[in-house]
Amino acid sequence: MLAANYKTKKELKLHVGNQLRYTETSMFGPEYKRDGSFCVVGPSPVDRKWYAEITMENGLIKTVK
Repeated sequence: MLAANYKTKKELKLHVGNQLRYTETSMFGPEYKRDGSFCVVGPSPVDRKWYAEITMENGLIKTVK
């Protein structure tokens, strides 16, 4: 699962309209999508404290659920 590099989900939500800071973790290929929806985990791929669904549009975060 793609890791979002934010300490909390609340911090991620504050970055709506910006590019996503992330770390690819899949051995099966890239999970990041410039446009579309996908799930992320945070604050790191190892320390999984929260999960979110991200929608991206034009390379920017559109929504966080």
